[in-house]
Amino acid sequence: MTQPWWKDAVVYQVYPLSFNDSNGDGIGDLPGIIEKLDYLKELGINVIWLSPIFRSPNDDNGYDVSDYQAIMAEFGTMADFDRLLAEAHARGIRILLDLVLNHTSDEHAWFQESRQSRDNPKSDWYIWRDGKAGGPPNNWESIFSGSAWRYYEDRDQYCLHLFSSKQPDLNWENQDVREALYTMIRWWLDKGVDGFRIDAITHIRKEQGFPDMPNPKGLEVVNATPMHRNVEGIQPYIADLGANTFAHYDIMTVGEAAGVSVDDAPNWVAPEQHKFNMLFQFEQIKLWGSDVDAALNLPALRDTLTRWQKGLEGQGWNALFVENHDIARVVSTWGNAEQYWRESATAIATMYFLMQGTPFIYQGQELGMTNFPFERLDQFDDVAVRNLAAEEMANGWTEADILEQIRNSARDNARTPMQWDSSPNGGFTSGTPWLAVNPNTEWLNAEQQRRDPNSVFAFYQQLIRLRAEHSSLVHGHYDLELPTHDQVYAYTRTGTDDRYLVLTNLSDEPADISACKVDLEAAERLLGNLDDNGQPSTLRPWEARVLRCAD
Repeated sequence: MTQPWWKDAVVYQVYPLSFNDSNGDGIGDLPGIIEKLDYLKELGINVIWLSPIFRSPNDDNGYDVSDYQAIMAEFGTMADFDRLLAEAHARGIRILLDLVLNHTSDEHAWFQESRQSRDNPKSDWYIWRDGKAGGPPNNWESIFSGSAWRYYEDRDQYCLHLFSSKQPDLNWENQDVREALYTMIRWWLDKGVDGFRIDAITHIRKEQGFPDMPNPKGLEVVNATPMHRNVEGIQPYIADLGANTFAHYDIMTVGEAAGVSVDDAPNWVAPEQHKFNMLFQFEQIKLWGSDVDAALNLPALRDTLTRWQKGLEGQGWNALFVENHDIARVVSTWGNAEQYWRESATAIATMYFLMQGTPFIYQGQELGMTNFPFERLDQFDDVAVRNLAAEEMANGWTEADILEQIRNSARDNARTPMQWDSSPNGGFTSGTPWLAVNPNTEWLNAEQQRRDPNSVFAFYQQLIRLRAEHSSLVHGHYDLELPTHDQVYAYTRTGTDDRYLVLTNLSDEPADISACKVDLEAAERLLGNLDDNGQPSTLRPWEARVLRCAD
């Protein structure tokens, strides 16, 4: 049976702002990505997912789109994009775009028309409501903190924004809005784009009536997630989107599906429905920030990922990831970046990469890039951090209090520039970078790792090759081993005539694995992140092994 190409793919997420600056203005750009295509080919990936490149005022780093059919000026031109697409395709690399369909920028022409009056042709392309008791229509809180409503004097009404106040939500109840979005999507697909990652898609349907949230504490605003995330009635919109766009092309689609349960997931990814090929689910990772003490909770992680592996088996496909632009660096949160930096980076990589699904690598993850040593609030750029800091300072918090709360989990940890070499700006730019480069680029960088056969980069190359060479590591059945072990995440992948065991010790202490049902003495070692001098029944701290079972 021929499998869809995207099941065998390995995807690399590029955050263009921070990837490579070709012209010295301190901002990454499309020509800079073209310069690094050979690096990505060397790594072994075959799909690039580009974080937003559409024209944007950059209130939220491109997730506030002012023109869906133009390129952000800082990144280049449409001619640059066309060249990137052609150069990538020439290397056997496909391109996915990041598609923001829940909202636009308040500088988009659609919104500029909509805000003018209550009776213009686009007056209901966004979600407008009258105020209540001299204030917003309800007590909903924005995901980025503060009220989810902004007042506009031109209409004497409030407009809903679940994210930044400069990101008004589109009104998906309006068919004209949907048709305009579908036309834009088909335009990109006809240009040759290979698919999309669809941002915040579970938020497009809101609870109609926009009721207040219960507020026993008398707060000014209240978390309103149940009113706007995966709300009943969203599926007809998702089906309509797929039927009018994705179903007509051989592409890859990934929905950012916060709030979708494993039981509900087949409604989103069942192959015959032509909605999405796979989902990003966030049960194992808090999408909008982690606790200050974000240490790995192995039992919870194992339970969550296993439920998704078994829940979608035969009914859909998983998107596998441990990092992206919205979460802190995994080696600093789940791993041990001080004592076992290389070991924990490669063990975590092994843990997730060989499950059933399509693996995603976020830029710099293949180097084991770490969190940034933030010391001041003015080092942050993230709009969510700026909003939170202003709110908490108004409540009497000190800068030190806020830093303690956000330092380890802030999104800017993942958004610092790519570390290409040991120069002061990491080879990212010849100018002043838009966000400071992590000072550890002096020793943690691509140039050094490409020369080192034992580097994190080299290990990712081996993982990619291993997955490509053994079909059962892509398409085989997933079964959990050692299900109650305190330190080890272990599972098998079973094909028609072969079986593999993936073993990862996700702790700082040696781990006894003698209870494993697989004959460890007879199994063939295919890959490991440490030398092969260890004992078969013991995993050293942060050791990972991939074995071919003898049975």
